[in-house]
Amino acid sequence: MVDIERYSGRNNVLQHRAQQALAEVMRAAWEELGIVLPGTLRQDNGDSQLAVLPPETSERRVLRIAPLLDRLLREHNQGLSAEARVRVRVGVHQGLVHLDSANGFAGSAVVTVCRLVDSPQLKSMLRRFPRAEVALVVSDLIYQDVVRQYQDLPQDQFLPITASLPDKGFAAPAWVFVPGQDAAASTVPDAFPADPQERTDLNRVDRPQEVGTPQPPAAGQVFQHITSHGPAAFGNGNTVTTYGSADDTRPGRSPR
Repeated sequence: MVDIERYSGRNNVLQHRAQQALAEVMRAAWEELGIVLPGTLRQDNGDSQLAVLPPETSERRVLRIAPLLDRLLREHNQGLSAEARVRVRVGVHQGLVHLDSANGFAGSAVVTVCRLVDSPQLKSMLRRFPRAEVALVVSDLIYQDVVRQYQDLPQDQFLPITASLPDKGFAAPAWVFVPGQDAAASTVPDAFPADPQERTDLNRVDRPQEVGTPQPPAAGQVFQHITSHGPAAFGNGNTVTTYGSADDTRPGRSPR
């Protein structure tokens, strides 16, 4: 999911221009990443775009959207006033999604990535780094399975947080990355320990969890038959498969 910072505070003309900029930048980003995204897998909502990526899309390729958007927006924002500048928050998670719902995509994965992007912990990153164009948040699952394993983005620049929206009853471990900045050098009150051994599993059902004191899931879990997604990119809903190998190829095929 991609969402424009401070969109509602703009006047009508600047909102119109910001929407145009988001559409153009996202179109350029998908093209440069080599990801074909039909309209049926994209949900546009004025100041945001929610995408369900094709099942053959590599998770590693998806995460490259953060530095790519940073560059594209930096080019777009040259010469613009502070109020006209377009900066975005990006969220990446994975899970199952119903694509045939009556009024948009449905599923807990959709809710999760929207909450991550809307969390005050992520919003604070763009305030903390005023020269940044993008702030990326990934779920703990994406961090453990992709960021930590392959390090296409510098792992030591990810800041662990607990993304929380108390009024929504939401709290989840996540990781924040700001292209061109060292987010890990920042501190947030609710950051959790980076050592996987210090964590407990939120998915355990044999003990209750307090919403106000969530703990991130334990590392080393094996997730099978899941389709990964990009900026709010999720599984394809009806078909659950395993795609996105380390070399950007589907499992069982030789590298291209």
